[in-house]
Amino acid sequence: MSPEPAAAGSEDRSASVRRALAGARRWVVKIGSALLTGDGRGLDGAGIARWAGELAALRRAGAEVVLVSSGAVAEGVVRLGLARRPESIHELQAAAAVGQMGLIQAWETAFARHGLHTALVLLTHDDLADRARYLNARSTLRTLLGHGVVPVVNENDTVATEEIRFGDNDTLAALVTNLVEADALVLLTDQDGLRERDPRQDPSAPRVDAARAGDPALDAMAGTGGRLGRGGMATKVRAARLAARSGASTCILDGRRAGILAAVAEGTVDGTLLVAEEARLAARKRWIAGQLQTRGTLVIDAGAVEVLRERGRSLLPVGVRAVHGRFARGEVVVCVDEAGREIARGLVNYSSEETERIRGQASGRIGELLGYAGEPELIHRDDLVLA
Repeated sequence: MSPEPAAAGSEDRSASVRRALAGARRWVVKIGSALLTGDGRGLDGAGIARWAGELAALRRAGAEVVLVSSGAVAEGVVRLGLARRPESIHELQAAAAVGQMGLIQAWETAFARHGLHTALVLLTHDDLADRARYLNARSTLRTLLGHGVVPVVNENDTVATEEIRFGDNDTLAALVTNLVEADALVLLTDQDGLRERDPRQDPSAPRVDAARAGDPALDAMAGTGGRLGRGGMATKVRAARLAARSGASTCILDGRRAGILAAVAEGTVDGTLLVAEEARLAARKRWIAGQLQTRGTLVIDAGAVEVLRERGRSLLPVGVRAVHGRFARGEVVVCVDEAGREIARGLVNYSSEETERIRGQASGRIGELLGYAGEPELIHRDDLVLA
């Protein structure tokens, strides 16, 4: 099944996006482990120097750049002389700790040749799941960009556990795109873009040059990750959808090609362009939408689904059929229909215990059931994001 075109009509949406990319003010560029480590042979010094030069050229042209760099674990594997990437969390953390030293030293040296300072920013999901820490991270990154520094962002593999890790740097890059409100997300990989079929099995599979980020046909085309990285095309498609929530389109490009970033800056995307067609979410809703780990689930009835989707209203207790998980007031929960499909997510006004007591009831009975009169909405529409 071929993907839908990026747009219809005489003014092709993908063409207008390419022109917009030429004037992008803020970029997030992610480089994967296979590229950075020469497919596992150690850090590719020549490649790092070339990418730093291209990113420096963007800076000289007036753009702000955030680099999301994989490679710490892969470099640690090489430095420790391991035969393959470890599977246990503690071995992965040890490899990350060792590899991070060489990785950051390489970037610092490469950017210094262009008179640019770098800053290491290590993040875990908890840093972005907590609203205060999210805002602190955003302020720090914006301040660094204001000083002309190139932030080098990576997942904090040294301390992250399975419960709080992002799972791949494609997802991290998308969340950083939302965090800094970037205009473009560029994912540099060892492929020239997304193919309609797995090119390892069908080398003649045509490339997807442009499509809507939300096109469901893309899911069947995306493959799995390689030996070194955790992300394959599936995570890149998912990252593009996350980035689209802040209005950023995503380019999936072959990072081995010299001048690939300059080409995008000139309006040429020689790869896959996944177009964002969603309206830019407000900052608060963007944070809600970006939460990968939620605290609970509310099963809502058909009437509530219609109210949320068609009328843009708040979720009231009367529309809730079941409550799953434990959560406190102010935490992010998912709303699903009775078939289990996600409808929305938002900040809940009551704890799981309180929600269980008031579910299915009219808002006017909240005071009677809980002993105090709180908000009439279980989730206010201003704190609700549709899936």
